[in-house]
Amino acid sequence: MRKYPILFASLALLLAVGACTYTQKIQDGTMAADRKQYSVAVDMLQKEYRKSKSRVERGKLAMLLGESYKNINKSDESIEWYKTAYDNQAGVDALKEYAYALKKAERYKEAMQAFKDLGIEIGSPYEYRREILSCETAIGWKGIKRVEYEAALTDFNTGYAEYSPVLYRDRQLVFTSDRKAGKDADTYAWTGNAFSDLYTVDLGSNTVTPFDARLNTDDNEGTAAFSQEYGEMFFTRCIGPKNEDAYCKLMVSERLEDGWSVPRTLDFVREGINYSSPSLSADGQDLYFSCDHPDGWGGWDIWVAHRLANGEWGEPELMSRSINTLGNEKFPFIDADTLYFSSDWHTGMGGLDIFRTYKMRNGAWAPVFNLKPPINSGGDDFGFIVDHVNPLPKGALQQGYFTSTRNEGIGNDDIYRFEKRLLPPEPVPPKPVDVVYKMVLDGYVLEKIYQDPSNPNSKVLGRKPLPASNVEITIGKEKRTVQVGEDGMFTLDLNENTDYDFLANHPGYLANTAKFSTKGIGRDPDNPELHFEVEIVLNKIFLNREIRLENIYYDYDQWNIREDAKPTLDELARNLELNPEIRIELASHTDCRGTTKYNEDLSQKRAQSAVDYLITKGIDASRLSARGYGESVPEADCLCARCTEEEHQLNRRTTFKITQ
Repeated sequence: MRKYPILFASLALLLAVGACTYTQKIQDGTMAADRKQYSVAVDMLQKEYRKSKSRVERGKLAMLLGESYKNINKSDESIEWYKTAYDNQAGVDALKEYAYALKKAERYKEAMQAFKDLGIEIGSPYEYRREILSCETAIGWKGIKRVEYEAALTDFNTGYAEYSPVLYRDRQLVFTSDRKAGKDADTYAWTGNAFSDLYTVDLGSNTVTPFDARLNTDDNEGTAAFSQEYGEMFFTRCIGPKNEDAYCKLMVSERLEDGWSVPRTLDFVREGINYSSPSLSADGQDLYFSCDHPDGWGGWDIWVAHRLANGEWGEPELMSRSINTLGNEKFPFIDADTLYFSSDWHTGMGGLDIFRTYKMRNGAWAPVFNLKPPINSGGDDFGFIVDHVNPLPKGALQQGYFTSTRNEGIGNDDIYRFEKRLLPPEPVPPKPVDVVYKMVLDGYVLEKIYQDPSNPNSKVLGRKPLPASNVEITIGKEKRTVQVGEDGMFTLDLNENTDYDFLANHPGYLANTAKFSTKGIGRDPDNPELHFEVEIVLNKIFLNREIRLENIYYDYDQWNIREDAKPTLDELARNLELNPEIRIELASHTDCRGTTKYNEDLSQKRAQSAVDYLITKGIDASRLSARGYGESVPEADCLCARCTEEEHQLNRRTTFKITQ
């Protein structure tokens, strides 16, 4: 089974982990979009939209068209269809996508109004306050007249995706692309293009050729990094066992006389976690990469592994909160003591923006700096590298390459070349002699906004402040408790090189935790006062109401806990530890296929296996009960012979409910 691309329009990898393509014949546009075959979906959906009879149906089809165009990097079309969807009663999801699409298209004033409308509609202006602020900031950055960078498209771009360039020997670049390498290349229905592979381009002739055939396979490969003498190569490959989700792994290969060795997975790579975008330090001792590890700060984070004396790699270390955020940090590039990376959380212009930080004398990392236009844009900007090999053009201080999905490109992901030039000096006001350094943390206690306030399985529209919540703050051996106000917020002055743990609770809600650390955050005289945020989301207790556990799957006719189900059960175990007074029932349901007795027995075994797993995580067995309901409590209301596959899947579920 072929899997999703390493980074098509970057959003694909960030938000669609585990997406698969299917060999089943596509019957309509909805099915094509559901199967992630977006390039197939757009034509079918437009025909269906023109034939649709009701406003509600048009809204659903327009929403799918917006999603399909977004995933094949056609922003103007996605904006049009998201607006059409919202006008045809597709709801807040359409308005949300419309707002983000406007922002990525740099239509900032329209985006600000859409975000304001969205906050009002879901009942929480809090949810989109950062987006409105970043739009205001981006407007200011676009008005800057003195820019130190110049950027231009490279000549080897095509209408396909080209991204993540890296320098290679003999004036070459190695980059990732989904262009078709030959007549027999398979088509990836997500994009309508080929699967991603590594390519080499000669910078003199712009001749592009596929990289070593031992590294380019039927899976998706890309985002490479080389050692200084090109003896080692690190890259990403996305692959998964049959019938299970694909995950991206970091691979390494050694240079041979006739090419490259068969790659192997790095030892520290764990199953069920995605790894991407390696970058190797010049001395070959530090490997930076991006990862969605559950022990990170949120989303994708940047980690670093250090080479041991025996040549192996030690356990990776999570980089500091001056770099990693609640959002996604990806595509690191280490250049001596300077780290470049992309983030969609630090204040930026649209999707991913490129940032710069550097290691200070004490080993901490300086506050990050947004490279601003023309390096950054409303689109996704990533894959930034500095070229120290080729001669600098006259008057240039630095040169290199980066990737962008901005509208003025050829289409898709495009590779740009940049030059950094010295700006003439301008008067600078004198800095105060005594600089006062300060770090401030704004914490928020939030609750989820459900589409149906009485149903915890309904769609989550956003979050809103939860007033009068208590937060216990642990700083080493010191503990203090604060109560948040109507805005759900508390403020804390931070100490350097200190870990902070937070435990929030509120009557009628499950307690939850968060953490923060100032370790590794350096002082910057140009930015002496730093502000950070932490969010703690509390789940409302719905007594005796079943709550669906996502991503709990079983092999056919089996009841053992699969590896891809463990993270969900681990999170449930953590919640049980934080809330020792609650008792739960774990339940398993089947669809209607099979005999009643068989379904009852199988579901009971599956429920019990989930309970047994929680017991191995230290949960007292007296707090747990298992119940197999078989097919007796369907969630989808359909006659068995007429249920769709989606309705059968809805009925095959594992749930828990708080009984006490």
